[in-house]
Amino acid sequence: MIVIIRQFFYRDYVGLSLWPFIILKNVRLKQDAVLINHERIHLQQQQELLILPFYFLYISEWLLRSLLYFDSYKAYQNISFEREAYQNEINMKYLTTRKRFSFIKYLWSH
Repeated sequence: MIVIIRQFFYRDYVGLSLWPFIILKNVRLKQDAVLINHERIHLQQQQELLILPFYFLYISEWLLRSLLYFDSYKAYQNISFEREAYQNEINMKYLTTRKRFSFIKYLWSH
């Protein structure tokens, strides 16, 4: 389900997934198929990790990478969940062929 909450976002961020919702910054973004696909990839990741472990792993990986890079945005870009979503967001059929736990292969590869 897609929800619009303008005040929810910091800076240039426009969307995020909090199971079972996709939250967007404005209603026009509902038409952005790539963004919606990116967020649906996150929903799939959340579901296969039984939701709460996803958030724990996401935040843990972000914290670890923030220490590694000394740059919180670079850390965000290199979270395995984000790397999988960004690399596959233009493939609208990705979720039909995606194997479970596919984010794991993005933990170490660049």
